Order: sequence, then C-alpha cells, then structure tokens
Amino acid sequence: MRIRLLLLALALCGAAGDASADRPGERHRIDSGTLPKPFETRSAARSPGIVPRPPGTALNVPPGFEATLLLSGLEGPRTLRTAPNGDVFLAETGAGKVRVLRGKEAFVFADDLSTPFGIAFWPPGPAPRFVYVAETERVVRYPYTPGALRAAGPAQVVVDGIPTGGHSTRDVAFSPDGRRMFVSVGSASNVSDRGEEGRAEVREYDPEGHNGRPFATGIRNCVGMAMQGDGTLWCAVNERDGLGDDLPPDYVTRVQPTAFYGWPWFYIGAHPDPRHLGKHPELASRVSVPDVLIQPHSAPLSLTVYPADGAWAEYRGDLFVALHGSWNRSVVTGYKVVRIPVRDGKPTGEYEDFATGFVTEQNKAWGRPVGVTVAPDGSLLVSEDANGTVWRIARTPPL
Repeated sequence: MRIRLLLLALALCGAAGDASADRPGERHRIDSGTLPKPFETRSAARSPGIVPRPPGTALNVPPGFEATLLLSGLEGPRTLRTAPNGDVFLAETGAGKVRVLRGKEAFVFADDLSTPFGIAFWPPGPAPRFVYVAETERVVRYPYTPGALRAAGPAQVVVDGIPTGGHSTRDVAFSPDGRRMFVSVGSASNVSDRGEEGRAEVREYDPEGHNGRPFATGIRNCVGMAMQGDGTLWCAVNERDGLGDDLPPDYVTRVQPTAFYGWPWFYIGAHPDPRHLGKHPELASRVSVPDVLIQPHSAPLSLTVYPADGAWAEYRGDLFVALHGSWNRSVVTGYKVVRIPVRDGKPTGEYEDFATGFVTEQNKAWGRPVGVTVAPDGSLLVSEDANGTVWRIARTPPL
C-alpha cells in the first residue's frame, strides 16, 4: 500500500491530485496548520468534460474486491439509502423520482418530485412507517410499509419554504431515538454574506417539521449527512471556490450542536477569507476545525457509515464517501470513493482511495460518484450521475 501525505503546502507541485492517476490504497492527510496562503495559485476553471463510459471500463478497487455494473440508463441517480428491511432506495434526481432497487430491477416508489435528494426512514428501527424525502424547497414524507415498492399514499409536506437558488441539494436524517430530524441547507452563493438567512447550516426539527432551529452553522454546503448509532451526526461538506488550487480543503466532520464552521468569513478554523478581511473578528475563536480535510475542490457528496456488524470486518465503523469532482482546480481532482478510518469513534484524520477509475487517462470523466450505501450482504453500492449508473463493489469469491 502506498502512503501519500497531502500536506497542502506541498500540493502545489502540479501532479498532486490528478484523478486519472489515483489508485486504491493511496492514503492522504491534510494538516490544517500547513495550509498555503490564499491566491498562491490562480483560481482555475477546468471541467474534465463528460464522456460515455469507454467500452469494457470498470472501476479500480482494492485486491480481493470486484466492481460490477448493477444498473444503467438512469437519469441523474444520486443518494442511495438502505431501508431497515434491506431494500435500497435511490433518489433519481434528474427524473424527479425515488426508486426502490432490488438486484438489477428499479421500481418507482414516488415521482413528480422537485430535485429529490435526501432520503430517511422514520421511526428508526425495523418497522418505519414513513419514508422522508428532501426536495430543494421542502421535506415531504410518504406512508410506508416495509417491503412496499410503491408509496402507500400521497406526499405529506413536513417542512415547507426552504430557501431556493444556489446550492439545491437537501439531505435529511434522524437521531437514533427518532425525536430529532436534521435537514442540511447549503448556501445560496460561493462566499457572500448577504441574502443567506436560514442557509449554510444544518437545521433541527421534530419529526412533524415543527420547532425548527439551527443545529450548526457556517457550513457552506453540507451535501450529505450520515447518522451513527451512537447519535453522532456526520456531514460531507463542499467548501468555497476562488482562492486557488489548494484552498480551502473540503471536509468530512462530526457535527457538534451549536458549532460554527466559519463560512463565509473564515475557513478551516480561524483562517480569514481575504474577501471578507476584517469582518467579525469576534467569531475567529469560535470556529470549529473539521475532523477530516479532503483535497480542495474534490466535492464530497454522500457518505455512509459501515455497519458494526457488516461483512467487511476490517471496515466496521469506518466511513465511505463519494467525491463528485469539481471544476475549480488546474489539475482534475476527486471522482472517486474514499474510505475514512474511524478508531474508537474518532476519525484518524486521513482518508484512503477505495474506488477509482472514473476518469480516463486523457482526464475525461465518465463517472461522477454521488451516492454510497451498504447493501444487506455487506457490499457497497455506488451511484454516479454522469452516465446514470449504479455499481456494486463486493468481495471476490474465495478460490
């Protein structure tokens, strides 16, 4: 296994972060104390360009695993969530649908939705009665009986009037006791401090959508959330653009109640954004430093906690995160699934490439990972929305 420490002060060498060269097993660690200065490199605009998947192309995964194409022809498949009975739910965002996946079949559970993304089941436990779906402007729920392939009734609006414009994804998660509902709302802008009321935060409600209030703030875009069994809430966060190739890191973090993560005035602790220099110095000491820093402009979207009783014993309690890839870097970055080791409930601070190969040697992307979930057999399912596919990563059969 190769170890590659990505201290951002060294990442300016150009080759670092070339997605076409990423390989499973490479480890990365970014130190918040060694960040480069803003604008040490020019802010770049480089989209890799989306191409059809080259014939015969498969994912690169660690030895002892294999990746197989499960589904294709989907329209913007994004979040994947596994129901307590083992059915896998998919937000087919581009089609405005939520589907239930069973093997290679995909059934429409609900449709006529507005950019659906987040999916959660309530109450927690083996027999949820509702499936909650987060659309851009609201959260709805559908009556549900475990095993049903179609919603048992029409959508019931739980939270309405979520601000629209700018970042459109909304995720939803419940505390283990089912009493608290968390909804992530991204910012409307890259770095403005105007017109952002009720945004760039994780909000907390009761399951009926009442008593809404901020749970944590200053989070530019918590795209995906994951709830651990002990009540730990995780966020995968897209940080701001425009400060150069190597600033600021994206991140994955445990979200603490009342925590402030700095946006838009500060980033990764008390580092001031030069575009807001001198504003709110009283907040500098309050900024929380995230747990795991991800190479800037990688765009982490969804994440999942590998179950404590999962079949992959060495990964139990770890996180798997989908990096969608971004445009604001001179060298293409992201476009892979990574693993975040967690020891005794705490992330180690590093991350490891797990599934790569979504980018060709010519730096053209055929896949942009979004959703990731654990199937009942312990395998990992991954969606990508560039070519509309879902992949299954499983152990190879013993010889």
